[in-house]
Amino acid sequence: MEAWEFGPTVRRWRDRVSPSAVGVRAGPRRRATGLRREELATLAGISADYLTRLEQGRATAPSAQVVESLARALRLSDPERDLLYRLAGHAAPGPDVVPSRVTPSVQRLLDRLANTPVVVYDASWTLVLANEPYDALMGETGTWRGLERNAVWRNVARLPTRVVHTPREQAEHEARLVADLRLTASRYPADRDLRRLITDLASGSPRFAELWDAGTPPAPADTSRQKTIDHPATGPITLDCDTLFVSRDDLRITVYTAEPGTEDADRLALAIVLGTQSLQPDAPV
Repeated sequence: MEAWEFGPTVRRWRDRVSPSAVGVRAGPRRRATGLRREELATLAGISADYLTRLEQGRATAPSAQVVESLARALRLSDPERDLLYRLAGHAAPGPDVVPSRVTPSVQRLLDRLANTPVVVYDASWTLVLANEPYDALMGETGTWRGLERNAVWRNVARLPTRVVHTPREQAEHEARLVADLRLTASRYPADRDLRRLITDLASGSPRFAELWDAGTPPAPADTSRQKTIDHPATGPITLDCDTLFVSRDDLRITVYTAEPGTEDADRLALAIVLGTQSLQPDAPV
């Protein structure tokens, strides 16, 4: 198939997606029945300008990551997703590649948590998606690119975070992330992107290289524990942090909640309201 078919196909599929089906707020004066270009770009984590160039055929070499993000944002079926990969000049990911697919059933689960902070990572700890409440709680993730989207890198490089860790907790967290990435590498030895990620991490971080070569893996963390978030508007919020694993697609889904009726629950609700308003382009100042 010709590369130029990619853009028109994305446009047709964008027109058929109901905003309400993907959690986009549609005002009473809305004329478009499908998604606006800016809305799809936001959902897919790419710039509106790049999406415009893709749809118009002025950009004809989208990466596999961009294709997967568009397929997820458009809620494509498996055959449609495979077609989008072929139109972009890629083979659809096989079992030897770290999956980043969010299946319709998992997406329905995430939709039911639309008012709860949720973040999804693949087996390489690369960000797959974060919902609006998560960005409101933790800070905007939509501008992250490249290594910035990888949780291992963000931790070993000590990038700014709202999560409060003691030095010991931070060190243990880094060690567990690197050990888990090592296990992922053993499951997907043919994944070239994963090998490139590990090479980039090792060359860019002595701390990662040290942990990667460590002989003794750390004890696994509890999948259900508490975290304290230092939110700039509400102050510290202590939340239950539960990580769920989707075994078939090798995903990690982390959910942040607070016990109802507590001060932490009130602060979380306020943080989500304030943060969600700030994320809206037409939010009042």
